Amino acid sequence: MLAVIQRASEAAVTINGVVAGEIGHGLMVLLGIEEADGQEDINWLVRKIINLRIFNDEEGVMNKSLIDVHGNLLLISQFTLHASTKKGNRPSYIKAAKPEIAIPLYQQFIEKLEGELGHKIETGKFGADMKVSLVNDGPVTIIIDSKNKQ
Repeated sequence: MLAVIQRASEAAVTINGVVAGEIGHGLMVLLGIEEADGQEDINWLVRKIINLRIFNDEEGVMNKSLIDVHGNLLLISQFTLHASTKKGNRPSYIKAAKPEIAIPLYQQFIEKLEGELGHKIETGKFGADMKVSLVNDGPVTIIIDSKNKQ
């Protein structure tokens, strides 16, 4: 699993002109799922995301996690994170999981996040044409690959 994690002042996702999810202070996470992903990837990545110390403490040092600041989270599925651009100019998405594999893993990811945070998160809709807006706070953007833990 690949995650692009962005510290947000605010973020929203709209589908067909209707707001599907929006947050204030917190994280917006773009999530790419590949065929080889499973429960271990979900467990590891969820713990990593919610415990990342990327929010400022009282001295202005990034020393607090999403849990510490009681922040919100907006999760957006994005298969294009697994684009291969090594050959030619048209990206290949062969590594991205097919919907029959990705959708259940995406749902499990949502459930794990909500369980760990103790509250509902905001999401887009898997496979939908979404418009995403973000005010990146910092800016702070971190990319994490569950296949690259060391």
